Amino acid sequence: MSLTIIHRPEAGCFEALVDGQRCDASYRLDGQVMVLHHTGVPRALEGRGIAAALVAAALAHARSNGLTVRPLCSYVATYMRRHPETLDLLAGG
Repeated sequence: MSLTIIHRPEAGCFEALVDGQRCDASYRLDGQVMVLHHTGVPRALEGRGIAAALVAAALAHARSNGLTVRPLCSYVATYMRRHPETLDLLAGG
């Protein structure tokens, strides 16, 4: 599936429109820490890898901008555990 993900810093999210429905990974910045607090994909779209793509885009953005990550969203925390190459992004404390 081809997915276009848009970073909307003014809204604090990465989003994609799939089958007319909005999917997002929301964050806020706390200094140099990207606090990922919500990942939302409508139930009808679950299982397509959309949430994973959104989180991957958010983590890539954090890495390329020298940010660390605090995953408050359980999906993001699980994603990072499953992708150990992202664990170096975890904010200390």
